[in-house]
Amino acid sequence: MRRDGPVRDNGGRERRQAESGTRTEAARNEVPRGGAEPGAVGVRCEVMVQHGYTPRRSAGLAAYENVLARAGLAPVAGIDEAGRGACAGPLVVAAVVLDQAAIRRMPQLADSKLLTPDAREDAYALIMRYAVDWHVVTIPVAEIDGLGLHVCNVEGMRRAFAGLRTSAGYVLTDGFPVRGLGSPALAVWKGDRVAASVAAASIVAKVTRDRMMLELDERYPQYGFCRHKGYVTVEHLRTLAEFGPCPEHRTSFRCVPGTVPETGQVEGE
Repeated sequence: MRRDGPVRDNGGRERRQAESGTRTEAARNEVPRGGAEPGAVGVRCEVMVQHGYTPRRSAGLAAYENVLARAGLAPVAGIDEAGRGACAGPLVVAAVVLDQAAIRRMPQLADSKLLTPDAREDAYALIMRYAVDWHVVTIPVAEIDGLGLHVCNVEGMRRAFAGLRTSAGYVLTDGFPVRGLGSPALAVWKGDRVAASVAAASIVAKVTRDRMMLELDERYPQYGFCRHKGYVTVEHLRTLAEFGPCPEHRTSFRCVPGTVPETGQVEGE
């Protein structure tokens, strides 16, 4: 799959329940675009639901995917981002579709933040080889500053999922629910640590973004992007104070000096 371009602001079938579970169904309601409340009349969104099966801890990262496969909802797509907390560089969102066979071939899967750079690269190569499908969306700084970080994050997740060529039976998102995916979905707290598909998405997003930051380091070597990847560190703040921001710094972030008024909405501390 290819990387996607900048984000834009356009934005009951019953199943048998497990003996100890409860029956749930994915229902679609009508709501306006742009985050309006459920119940308003307009366009469709999905109600986030929890399926009536219980993931087993002993299954490790494959627990959610195994449960969903037993419910007839395979393959599963995971969505995650990299660069949300950075004050420089793009936001990168990845969607990765895994089936159970692919997960078994990738025992190295883990939250990208828990892996060394070399281990991430090795895991990335395996994902590229065994994943059913994947898609990456890159959101540039100008879009983040113009639309807001959260708007870009949510819309990037929608676009990453929409860019998949494989039809996923279920979607797992990291951290918070994303409406408008067009498929049943569940937001999983710390999903990159408990679900294989989300962990894979976190690795693809992180490796993709790190490579982009290395390229930016060649253009702006004074900031040390090759080391901190645009995140807020003592070194980064020191170079910002010395050289001021470059075009790849997010002017909507409070820590970027001389770019935001004393009052008004900002995205970072």
